[in-house]
Amino acid sequence: MLAKLKVALLAAMLVGLNTAAVAADYYVDITNRTGYTIMYMYVSPAKSDSWEEDVLGKDVLPASETRRVNLTGYRSPIFDIRLVDEDGDKYTFWNVDVSEQDITVTLDDLDSD
Repeated sequence: MLAKLKVALLAAMLVGLNTAAVAADYYVDITNRTGYTIMYMYVSPAKSDSWEEDVLGKDVLPASETRRVNLTGYRSPIFDIRLVDEDGDKYTFWNVDVSEQDITVTLDDLDSD
C-alpha cells in the first residue's frame, strides 16, 4: 500500500513539473512607426486557426510609441501578430519568436490584401 502511495505521489509531482515546463510567460515589445494609431492588436499562438481577443482592450498604440504585450501561460514563444490601424489597414507578422525578437511595424509591413 505504501509503495502504491509513493508511486502515485511521484506521478502527481511529475505531472506538475511537466505542466510547469510547458506553460511559460513571454512578452513582445511592439513599436509603431506607421504614422498612424494602432487601434487593435491581436496575438495568437502560431498554430492557432483564429485570432485571440484584442490585447490593447480600450487602449491604442499611437504612432512613434512602444507597447509591451505580456503573453502568459503559453507552451511556445512562436506567435502570429496582427495590428490594425485607425484606417483599418492590417499589418500581420507570422511565426514571430518573441523570445528572440520584438516588432517594429512600418508602412512597409502593410498587408497586401
